Amino acid sequence: MVAAAVPGSSEVVGAPIAMIDAEGAVVGWTQAAQRLVGYSPAEVVSRPAGVMLAFAEDWAKASAFAERCRVRGGWSGLAALRHRDGRRLDVSLRVSPLSGQHGSARWLVSVTDMAAVFSSAVNGLRLSSLLIRAPIGIVVRDVELRCTWVNDIAELRDGIPPEMRLGRRLPETVPGFEAEAMEAVTRQVLEGGTPVVDLEYPAWLPADTPWKHAFAVSFFRLDDAEGHALGVCAMLVDVTDRERARERLAVLSEASTRIGTTLDVMRTGQELADLAVPLLADFVAVDLTESVPLGEEPLARLGPMGEQIPVVPRAGMASIRPGAPESLYPRGEAVFVPPASPYIRVLSSGKSHLEPAIVTSPGTWLDQDPARAQKIHEYVMHSWMYVPIHARGTVLGVAVFVRTEDAVPFEEDDLLLAEELVARAALSLDNARRYTRERTAALALQRNLLPHHLTGGSAAGVASRYLPADIHHGAGGDWFDVIPLSGARVALVVGDVVGHGINAAATMGRLRTAVHTLADMDLPPDELLTRLDDLAIRLTEEDTDAKGPATGVMGATCLYAVYDPVTRRCTMARAGHPPPAIVDPHGHVTFPDLPAGTPLGLGLIPFPFESVELELPEGSVLALYTDGLVETHDQDIDAGMHRLATVLARPGLPLEDLCSAAVDTLPAPAPCDDVTLLLARTRTLSPDQVVSWDLPTDPAAVSTARSLALRQLTHWGLQDLATTSELIVSELVTNAIRHATGPIRLRLIRHQLLTCEVSDTSNCVPRVRHARTTDEGGRGLLLVAHLSHRRGTRYTPDGKTVWAEQELPPAIRGGPGTGAVA
Repeated sequence: MVAAAVPGSSEVVGAPIAMIDAEGAVVGWTQAAQRLVGYSPAEVVSRPAGVMLAFAEDWAKASAFAERCRVRGGWSGLAALRHRDGRRLDVSLRVSPLSGQHGSARWLVSVTDMAAVFSSAVNGLRLSSLLIRAPIGIVVRDVELRCTWVNDIAELRDGIPPEMRLGRRLPETVPGFEAEAMEAVTRQVLEGGTPVVDLEYPAWLPADTPWKHAFAVSFFRLDDAEGHALGVCAMLVDVTDRERARERLAVLSEASTRIGTTLDVMRTGQELADLAVPLLADFVAVDLTESVPLGEEPLARLGPMGEQIPVVPRAGMASIRPGAPESLYPRGEAVFVPPASPYIRVLSSGKSHLEPAIVTSPGTWLDQDPARAQKIHEYVMHSWMYVPIHARGTVLGVAVFVRTEDAVPFEEDDLLLAEELVARAALSLDNARRYTRERTAALALQRNLLPHHLTGGSAAGVASRYLPADIHHGAGGDWFDVIPLSGARVALVVGDVVGHGINAAATMGRLRTAVHTLADMDLPPDELLTRLDDLAIRLTEEDTDAKGPATGVMGATCLYAVYDPVTRRCTMARAGHPPPAIVDPHGHVTFPDLPAGTPLGLGLIPFPFESVELELPEGSVLALYTDGLVETHDQDIDAGMHRLATVLARPGLPLEDLCSAAVDTLPAPAPCDDVTLLLARTRTLSPDQVVSWDLPTDPAAVSTARSLALRQLTHWGLQDLATTSELIVSELVTNAIRHATGPIRLRLIRHQLLTCEVSDTSNCVPRVRHARTTDEGGRGLLLVAHLSHRRGTRYTPDGKTVWAEQELPPAIRGGPGTGAVA
């Protein structure tokens, strides 16, 4: 039993009450009655109740009034009483008949002081007296706790007829724990005299109804003229509706904490099923349209005839039976949907379907689904509800609620509760669907923007790993790149955009494209990062004024390194990014002292980046990574870098295996941030692959340069490229002699391509222009552009280098020293 507040029930017990016998004499008097009228029990018990009426004419009418009460079975109305001190009391009376053994009768009179009612109304309180309340069951027990008097309403409330109750104690009438507990409370009131208000207990009515009822009972003691206890009066009110409403509110409250704990569609469907069993149903199935788990757009609604029946996979199911044997389909499997089934009606109309008694007779839609009909008979499914799962104008699926062992059929109140539960789950499901769609789009965008094939050419062997963040955070803005540069060099890039999701992926794509563009300009690392920082600032400023989704760079980090296999020199700079790890051929790991720089897009200082140049032995491993690899929630970056260094200290391990080993050391199986790792094992071009000559600034040197180049190509076995190479060398050397100053240097490099470079001390960049037919010059660089695979210019500390690349013949391209992966 639970003590709970029944609206107004405390007024019932607090109201003055008297018990009157069939002759009109007072036989029971309460302390509340004494406080109201002023008469003690000794002054009124055994005396006619009419003596307390204020007017003689009322006393004269008392007999006729008593007869009307007998005929009508009670009475309620206004009357005037005389206080013991002589003043008039305007009261409201309610007279209720009580039945005793052998047909004897008594009356229970409850009095409400109208002055108190008016005062409560003035104070804004809604106090309703016993007299205007719905009928209340009344049971009077003697000092032996045997029922001596009971009114007819009590039987209507708890279903116990008077002949089973009169003369018996409560445990003798209704055996059980609840009856014992109620009798203990009754004895406590009898012995102590203190009323007990609103004691709640559940009870089952007779077997002809399956409903379980809840009652609120209040107890008070009746005293005789000497103040001795005559017995205890119990008043009971049926609060079943209120309790059911409370239970529904509790279910909805629990739904707010148990449904939608993740952004996983299938998990949310299972949470809905788990919550509804057994609180609402014995078996629940949650079936979603196929597009929902994939994050695609759901149904707007089926056509009027239900054409194009969608695939409906089962997202969740729960049962009071282990393993949910009622279900024909496991989670994730598509559910068969007959055309005329409630599924189709619900998906078509968007309205719920309630079937208090399942109809399985021939001629129903179940004829098309005999397997389901068999389950209905096997598990005695007798009542079900089909509730559409819709949110934001779209249909996401159907939730099915079934009762089997619970004999009570579903009713409209159950349907309202189910619809409310499903509505709350639908918002979580739609949020999860939208998140899945955005995350899928972000991952697809990110994977499309990341390189699909990496090659370090003749400069390095490369390997990489990229792990997107787990489902709680989605894809981020990590990227990596290996960019071939002129002169057989290679650029290694790793970057990280702050944030997650599609905006971070889009920003990453913009930055990666910008790095490619700047790398093609052969900028040194510090200058490249400076220009990238300017771009990030501009994008952020543009995004501040934009009204669409934010794609500006609100902070990003980057590490850019250039390795030259001819000199074995590596130049690198970073913008707020973790430093690279360098593993020498003997397995010694170091993190170079590289100035950190500021993250991109902040614009804190005019020249925030500084390059560092290192010489790397052949076979060294460069490891570029993002902070997701070395930093977790429970581990700082220093510990992560130490962990990474331990893994990398194995120089003989293939790069792919080394990547896998580094990722496998992550402390958590699902990272909270994107993990990116780029490994490059350096190579060195042999002296036979590189040749250079210093030339004077004399026009006659052009012929010498052609001869030297032709002889070297013959030595390399590249006679097929002799004609085009002579033209390229001639044009580049001629331009240098005409437009530059200082010494000129010609260099040929044979790697995966044939590179011709001419260096001078001038900063003047040659420009390709389209010469007219009447022009005598201006066609040299245009001719070089047509003959070469790629061409360009890069600045050096001493001037510039103009270069052109040609593709090697297929028979030579994969030969020794051309950079085949080792």
